[in-house]
Amino acid sequence: MPPILRGLMTKDISITVNGTARRAQVEPRLLLVHYLREAAGLTGTHIGCETSLCGACTVLLNGHAVKSCTVLAVQADGGRVMTVEGLARDGQLHAIQEGFWEEHGLQCGYCTPGMILCAHDLLDRIAQPSEQQIRENISGNLCRCTGYQHIVNAVKSASHKLARKPAQRKAARAAGGR
Repeated sequence: MPPILRGLMTKDISITVNGTARRAQVEPRLLLVHYLREAAGLTGTHIGCETSLCGACTVLLNGHAVKSCTVLAVQADGGRVMTVEGLARDGQLHAIQEGFWEEHGLQCGYCTPGMILCAHDLLDRIAQPSEQQIRENISGNLCRCTGYQHIVNAVKSASHKLARKPAQRKAARAAGGR
C-alpha cells in the first residue's frame, strides 16, 4: 500500500481474482491497479499514465474491460477480476496470448497485458470482428513501439483460434465473468 494511504480508515473487501477468492482490508481510495499489484502480487497489470489514457492497466472486471487506474478497489468488492496472469490454463497459453506471440503483436511488452485483455473483451462480444472493430476496440490502449498492425493481426489470429477451440472460449467466459 502506498505510504500516503496508511493510517486511514479501511474497508474489508472480497474480490475473486483469476478464479481465487481474496479478502483484504484496503483504504477507501486505493486504486484497483495498486490492489492487484501490491496486495495480490499480480504485476502483469501495468501502471502507465494513471489517468486512463494509456490502457496499460486494463483488466476484466465482471467480464468487461476496465482501466484499473480509474476503479477503486472498494468498487470491485464482490466482483470478479481477471488479469493477464489468469488467462493461461494448465501451462497452456490462451489463444489470444498465442496470437500475440505468433503474430509479433508485442515489442517491449508494456502495453501487451492491456491489449490482450481488451482483445478478450472484444472476442467475448464479437467472435469474428472486422479489422475496423478491432482497431476501435484497442483505440484506448496506446503502444509506443508498433504501428498496431501486428496487434490487429494477433487479434484476428486469436479469433480464428477461438473459433476452433470452443472449450477454451467457454472457460475464458467463465473466468472472465460472462
